[in-house]
Amino acid sequence: MIDAPTAKGIAPAFKIRGLRWWIVGLVFLATLINFIDRLTISVLAPVITQQLGLTNLQFASITTWFLVAYAASQALSGKLYDRVGTRRGFTLSILVWASAAMAHAFARGLASLSVFRFVLGLGEAGNWPGAAKVVAEWFPARQRALGMGIFNSGVCVGFIVATPLIVWLQTQFGWRTTFLFTGSLGFGWLALWLLLYESPERHSALTDEERALIQQDRSSSATTRKMGWMELLKYRQVWAIVLSRFLTDPVWWLYVTWLPLYLSRVRGFSLTQIGLFAWMPYVAADAGSLMGGWASGRLIRHGWTTNKARKAVIIVGAIFMSFGVPAALANNAMLALFFIGLVTFGFQSWINNVQTMPSDFFPSQAVASVAGLGGLGAGIGAILYTLTTGWVTDHFSYTPILIVAGLLPILGTVILFVLGGPIRPLAVESKAGRIIFAPDSM
Repeated sequence: MIDAPTAKGIAPAFKIRGLRWWIVGLVFLATLINFIDRLTISVLAPVITQQLGLTNLQFASITTWFLVAYAASQALSGKLYDRVGTRRGFTLSILVWASAAMAHAFARGLASLSVFRFVLGLGEAGNWPGAAKVVAEWFPARQRALGMGIFNSGVCVGFIVATPLIVWLQTQFGWRTTFLFTGSLGFGWLALWLLLYESPERHSALTDEERALIQQDRSSSATTRKMGWMELLKYRQVWAIVLSRFLTDPVWWLYVTWLPLYLSRVRGFSLTQIGLFAWMPYVAADAGSLMGGWASGRLIRHGWTTNKARKAVIIVGAIFMSFGVPAALANNAMLALFFIGLVTFGFQSWINNVQTMPSDFFPSQAVASVAGLGGLGAGIGAILYTLTTGWVTDHFSYTPILIVAGLLPILGTVILFVLGGPIRPLAVESKAGRIIFAPDSM
């Protein structure tokens, strides 16, 4: 018999084996909805830009308002989640982003679209530091990259599901109703979250065996005091994550934001063809997300150090992202899509392991804050590259943009390794002033 849910989460009279996989599945679903909401305007860009008479640069400015809020909110959300916990943090994030997503249906022009995208960015940003914190809390170190891969695959599945779904909704009901439908999905997820989620320390359905597995490599880190931004920024490892994501995340945002318009204006795709083919690179991204997380975990299980395992997968991901160069030069549209698929595969392999690094370096109380600072760097880089893309494509073409995007990940990875050094726990003091890890700060 199951007890009624309480205000603090589910309180069942039984234990759930493998509960951490159900928890990360819930975060996967949130990530999927997050990207459906985010992608709606990109898929509908050929229709919306035509109806509202927007240039590429104006469309870029709408995306930029989203990214400004998204970048700032990544850092703020990271601090929020570390302060109030993942349960309350996700609740606040989803309320803001689902409401903003539905509000797009009432946009009347450039100004209102920009406002709604800004608010959407404030809410959606919380998903990433929140998910990183969930994985750090619920998974042992050797399984965290796989946990990140599972929730990150929600991005790719979101693309696969969203593109044909949004095109169908647009053709049947128009773009305004499409925004109402996709935005409402978040409220359904919120009901599940409030019913089922609680921290490992307080979740009554967690078995003793799984609790021991989760806590096996944490030792005394649970007593570590909270760390502020200024203290975290003293660590070169934080700067390594921030700068590498500043240079590399714009590659992902390039295809998230511009792929439908690129296929329409450069490759001559109709909206129907976009619905039929634009999801293909995200099947590859989904595979990269899962493979990247699985590969580093497998290497660790076979005796590799965390440092060597993470870096090996990151290097392979960066190499795959360099296929953006032949994508720009391909004469055949389907061949270009194939190369773009290699890029998205590589990025998801790369980002899963980079997003795991905050929990490799720092105790759980600082993970969301470090992840949020990394997201801030990623957002600033994406803003600059999105605006650059709008200007360059209005005056020249997409070719130089895609070529540069094929080279940035190499530079970002070099900076990550040189500045970050070995991937291992850092020196952090507990409340009693006791050093709990080997020192390695700036």
